[in-house]
Amino acid sequence: MVTAENPVKATQAKEEPTGLSASALLGGGGLVPGKGPAAWAERIGGAWTLGVLVALIIAFGIVNSHFFSRANWLATSEYAVEYLMLALGQTFVIITAGIDLSVGAMLGFSGMAGALLMADLLGGRSASVGITVLGIVAILVAGSAIGLINGLLVTKLKLTPFIVTLGTLGMATGAIYLLNNGAEVSTVPSQFAVIGTTVIAGWLPVPVLIAACFCVITWLLLSRTRFGLRTYAIGSNEAAARRAGINVDRHLIYVYTLTGFLAGVAGLLVTARFTAASVTAGLNDELDAIAAVVIGGASLFGGRGTIQGTIIGTLVISVLVTGLVIANVQSFWQQVAVGAVLIAAVWADQLRIRLRQR
Repeated sequence: MVTAENPVKATQAKEEPTGLSASALLGGGGLVPGKGPAAWAERIGGAWTLGVLVALIIAFGIVNSHFFSRANWLATSEYAVEYLMLALGQTFVIITAGIDLSVGAMLGFSGMAGALLMADLLGGRSASVGITVLGIVAILVAGSAIGLINGLLVTKLKLTPFIVTLGTLGMATGAIYLLNNGAEVSTVPSQFAVIGTTVIAGWLPVPVLIAACFCVITWLLLSRTRFGLRTYAIGSNEAAARRAGINVDRHLIYVYTLTGFLAGVAGLLVTARFTAASVTAGLNDELDAIAAVVIGGASLFGGRGTIQGTIIGTLVISVLVTGLVIANVQSFWQQVAVGAVLIAAVWADQLRIRLRQR
C-alpha cells in the first residue's frame, strides 16, 4: 500500500513501466505469462518458422533430389548471406519500433565507393594487400556513415524512421549512379576477390563463415548485454525507457549506425563475390531483409525479436526461392511465395498480440 509517508515509493509505483523486466527483456522480447492462451501462442509463434523451414527442405528434396547437392547448397548459402547481413542490422532497428528502408541502397553505395577507391589506387596492377585493406575500410565506413546520418535525422530532427530511411534510400541510390556515371566497377585486387570466392573444403564459402561470426556477435550483443536490454526497452516503451535513465537518442544513433555497418559488410561480401560493384547491387534487398526479420518472429510494433529468429527467417526465404528455381517454377512466383509467407508471419504476430491482451 502506498502512503504519504513514503513519497519516493509512490513516485516509483506511478512511473514504473508495466510489462518490462530485465529477465523478460533479455529473454527475447516482452513479458509472457507462463500459462494460458498467450503463452501457448508465444510458443507456437516461436516454433512455426522452424517448422516451415524443415517442411520446405523436405518438400523440395522430394521434388528434386538435386536440392541436396553441393551446387545448390553453395547457391542457397550465397543468396542467404547477402540478406542475412542486412537482416541482422534490421533486427535491432525493428525491435526499437523503427524500420530502415535504406539498407539495400547502403549495400550498393558502400560497395561502389570501396570498389572505386581500389580501382583508382591500383593503377593498372592486379594485386595489392594494402589497397585491399583500404578498400575494405572504405566500404565499412561508407555504410556506417549513412547509418549514422539516419540515426541523427531520426533523433535530432524527430522524424519518423520510415520517412528518413525512405529519403536516404533515394539519395544513396542516386549517389551510386553519380559515383561512376551508372557504370559498374570491375577492377578490384585479387586478394579482395578471394574473400567472396573462396570455398573451404569444398562446402564452406568464406562469406558464410564471416556471416556466421557476425550472427554470433550480434546474438551476444542483443541477448547478453546492456545494449540489447536497452534496445528491447526502447521498443517496448520508449517513455518508460527514458524515465529509467536510458539515453534513447544516443542509443538509437548507435542502432542505426550498427545497421549501416552491417549493410557495409554485406556490400563488401557481395562486391567480393562478383569481383565487381554493380549499380543494381542491393536493389530492393531491404524488402527481403524486413521480411526475414518479421518471418523470424520480430514485431513491427517493437519490443520483440531475436537473432536466431532472423537467421531462420532468412533461411526460409532463401530455401523457398532456390527450391522454386530447382522445381522449375516460374521466377515471378518466387515473390508471390515470399509475400504469402510474410503475410502469414504478420498474421501469426497479430494472433499472439490478441491472445496476450485477453
